Amino acid sequence: MTATISGTALGPHLRRRRDAGRKLLAPYLTGGVRADWTDYLLAYAEAGADTIEVGLPFSEPVVDGPTVQEASHLALRRGANVRDILADLRRVRVGIPLTVMTYYHLVQREGAEVFCANLAGAGVRGLIVPDLPVDELGTLERAATAAGVDLVLVAAPSSTPARLREIGTRSRGFVYAVSVMAPTGVRDELADTAGVLAGQLKQATDLPVLLGFGIATPAHAVAGAHVADGVAVGSALMRAVLDGESPAQVGARVAAMRDALDRAYP
Repeated sequence: MTATISGTALGPHLRRRRDAGRKLLAPYLTGGVRADWTDYLLAYAEAGADTIEVGLPFSEPVVDGPTVQEASHLALRRGANVRDILADLRRVRVGIPLTVMTYYHLVQREGAEVFCANLAGAGVRGLIVPDLPVDELGTLERAATAAGVDLVLVAAPSSTPARLREIGTRSRGFVYAVSVMAPTGVRDELADTAGVLAGQLKQATDLPVLLGFGIATPAHAVAGAHVADGVAVGSALMRAVLDGESPAQVGARVAAMRDALDRAYP
């Protein structure tokens, strides 16, 4: 299947910004969580995001913590599905790369080739599938490459040096470094394992390394970016969305992190 590719390419965009000295910021949003969910995408982009992670709601999000699980289940109760979320994305132009985070069940249900082609047609140029082991990437890796979608791999503190080198070699766009061996969620401070993992990855790859899981405040973002090329922020923002904050209010949270990063790393 030939993909119609639209949207901003993920890898070159992040690499240019990283190489110019910018610390990268990747906020997360569950697709379909509210009727006006794409307004949050626009607010994130205006606030200084470098890419936005769009979560596809799934009934058994085993990697996600309670807040993102709550958002996923709310989206499903609202009737959200992959087809409609991608249709919404086709109608919006955010000006920065979009990266979908999902589970392999949703990929497999449509088939990797069709799934990736549909992402590309909706302007999505990055894909994260945290429950698919590196050893089983083959089919999805080929489909993503053919569709012009960067398959972003996830590295964990438990990964061996050899596995980190393989992740660094095979990942595209960026490498997602997981700060702790636990589901996503807000934490009081970054784990010591975060710095160790980010350092190992930066020796294994020239791709941008973004640190996720536990980044909740501007101070966390600054600390995470000290050891990595940037940070991914999920649960703290989704908690605000679930609590009823408007796109402008949640966008202000993203802007505060952007400002903190720019001040700390001018």
